[in-house]
Amino acid sequence: MAGYDIAAARLTVHLDAAVLWHHRPAYVELVHRARREGLLGASVFQGLTGFGAGHPKPAHLTAKGPCAVVIVDDEERLRSFLSGVADLLGETYAVAVLDRVRIHRP
Repeated sequence: MAGYDIAAARLTVHLDAAVLWHHRPAYVELVHRARREGLLGASVFQGLTGFGAGHPKPAHLTAKGPCAVVIVDDEERLRSFLSGVADLLGETYAVAVLDRVRIHRP
């Protein structure tokens, strides 16, 4: 079967891994909600170091370091999801980035 590309979008939420949402990590809640919504996929990536609004100084190799939740699906579905997690994101220093991507299947 020949390869093909699919138009999609990627939502990347950057936040502090130590941020809690109702006694559990906020990144876990984001992945849980993405799965509940039936989105294509979500992954969490722990950063080694970083800084931002929540951490003006770099955080190095700690549980309180940066992380990114990456979710891929259709752009409209991700925009809807983003509206649905506004409660969670509004109480953190999270930054959400939505960009168009192409999924390549070899």
